[in-house]
Amino acid sequence: MFTQSDLRELLEINYTEPVLSLYLNTEPSKGNADVYKLRLRNLLKNASTAEDKTAVETYFNHEYSWAGRSVALFSCAARGFFRVFPLALPVRDSITLSEQPNLHPLVNLLENYGGYAVILIDKQGTRLFHFHLGELLEQEGWIGEPIKHTKRGGASSMRGRRGGSAGSTDYVSEMVERNIRDITHFAADFFEKKHIRRILLGGAEENIALLRTALPKAWQSLVVGTFPMSMTASHAEVLEHALEVGTRAERERESRLIEELITKSAKGEAAVTGLEGTLNAAVDGRVQTLFSVEDYESSGYQCQSCSKLFLKESKLCPVCGGKVEAIPNMVQVVINRVLLQKGNIEIVQPTPMLEKEGSIGAFLRY
Repeated sequence: MFTQSDLRELLEINYTEPVLSLYLNTEPSKGNADVYKLRLRNLLKNASTAEDKTAVETYFNHEYSWAGRSVALFSCAARGFFRVFPLALPVRDSITLSEQPNLHPLVNLLENYGGYAVILIDKQGTRLFHFHLGELLEQEGWIGEPIKHTKRGGASSMRGRRGGSAGSTDYVSEMVERNIRDITHFAADFFEKKHIRRILLGGAEENIALLRTALPKAWQSLVVGTFPMSMTASHAEVLEHALEVGTRAERERESRLIEELITKSAKGEAAVTGLEGTLNAAVDGRVQTLFSVEDYESSGYQCQSCSKLFLKESKLCPVCGGKVEAIPNMVQVVINRVLLQKGNIEIVQPTPMLEKEGSIGAFLRY
């Protein structure tokens, strides 16, 4: 399972030798192990050192279980570095060989599918699920007092008789209120311990409304969607609905943020669009949240002496006069730089709004 600590380890790689970054889709719909291996050999043909190629092929031939939907692999044989992360979500086939690992796909998965909680609720209890990158990590449950519909004071169950109808009692309301309150405390403790970033609510519409109102505002702000679901649903059914609803809610959130980004940039406020402006902000450590269209790439240059980054071709660094080297994917360099500065990354689906502005931009710290 890939985590934030794994991301931090990869970000801190600073080798002079190139690092191989490989992503291989192993969904059952894409074929079988023989088909995957053929695609792997084609990927390795022109983008790997002989040592890394041997390490990768050895791993897939003798160790990989082919059980996941994709795999991310990083290798630098010259430094004895080799990391593999089987994934429960699909990624596109890709391979790069550069001084920094290509973390673009993994950052995308973490941003969109990392740290999800799903709450299934009725008036008596709850089931809580913690999903991360398409995997169920943990589930817990809580059952409160049963809701018994009773009559009070000898009231008749016949319509129109004094005393009301069966089930319409303060007792029922009190039990429901108490259970919802206890469910809220139980869920909030679960969110805190699991470092939840997004929440989905499942159940009957009435029960979801009760819980949503009871949740503290800090947790309400993390609710990204709701869906009808039985308390007896399997975790596979819950995951399927969670991914569907969560993905749709994420796309809507992205659209709102991109619109805000472009508006602020146009007004000269704390935002910038386009690669050059975003690059300069990243170099200065001013990026709070970076937005990049998925699969967007652009080349650039870096000084080997002072590490200055720039987009226009030059034989010598305009800052220190040092030797300049070409960078095949400057976008990945910018993403890594922002992550090291503890900024946030949003890898978004292709959208005309952001593509028109250069496919990249950022909210700034100042």
